[in-house]
Amino acid sequence: MHLREFRDRLNERLDHERYASVDASSNGVQIGDDTASIDRAAFAVDAATETIEAAAAAGADVLVVHHGIIWGGLDRVTGREYERIAACLEHDLALYASHLPLDGHDDFGNAAGLTEFLGCERVASFGAYNGVTIGQQVDATEPYTVETLRGRLSDLDTGGQPVRALDFGPDRIESIAIVTGSGVDWIREAEAAGVDALITGEGKQQAYHEAKEAELNVFFAGHYATETFGVRALRTLVETWDIETEYLDYPTGI
Repeated sequence: MHLREFRDRLNERLDHERYASVDASSNGVQIGDDTASIDRAAFAVDAATETIEAAAAAGADVLVVHHGIIWGGLDRVTGREYERIAACLEHDLALYASHLPLDGHDDFGNAAGLTEFLGCERVASFGAYNGVTIGQQVDATEPYTVETLRGRLSDLDTGGQPVRALDFGPDRIESIAIVTGSGVDWIREAEAAGVDALITGEGKQQAYHEAKEAELNVFFAGHYATETFGVRALRTLVETWDIETEYLDYPTGI
C-alpha cells in the first residue's frame, strides 16, 4: 500500500474534513512521499525525537501519532521542529497525525476507548468545541464510588503518577462525562448535563473552585494516560490492511 492510500483510508475513517476548520493540528500526513510504500507502521501518542528514532529502529515506514509536529502551519523549520523533521527525513519515515478527530470519534476515539475501559455505555457526544465534539457522556453499567473509579483509572499507563480527584460530587457515580487530555474547560458543560463526574487528563488552578461550586467529581488521570486509546485503536484497524504494526509506549506521567 502506498502512503497516499494509507492516508486516504485513515482520513475518511476519522472524518478529518469535519474538523479541518477547528483543529490547530495539521491532521493527516505531515511528512512523507505519497508514493512511498507502507509495509510497517508504528503508533505513538506523541511525535518526538525519541518516538521517531524508536519507530525507525523498529523498521517502520510511517509513524502514526495523536500529537504531531505541525500546529497551525510552519513559519520556519528551525530548532526542535528541524530536529524532528530531520530525523524523519534521515530515516525515510512518514509522519501521520490525528488530533481532535482522534479524541471524539465514536469508534476509534480516545474517549470511546476510555468508555470501554471503564465498562460504560455511551449516552451521547460531549465536549462541544467550535461546532464539533471531542468527548463522550456515558453511563456506568455498575455504579462506581469515588475510590473505585480512582482505582480503575489508576490501572492506566500513568507513568507512576497518582490519579487525582476533586471529590465534590456524589459518592455514587453512575453518569460520567469524558474529555481526554486537557478537558477541565468542560466542567460547566458537565454540570449542565447533570453527570456525577468528569474524567479528563490534566487540571488547571480554576478547576478546584469550578468543580466545588458545581458539586461535581473531577478526575485527573493524566494527559498521556487518557490518550493512548486512539492510536491503539488505529493500530488494530491498520493490522487488518495486512500491514505490520508496533505500538511505542512512552508515558510522560503528565
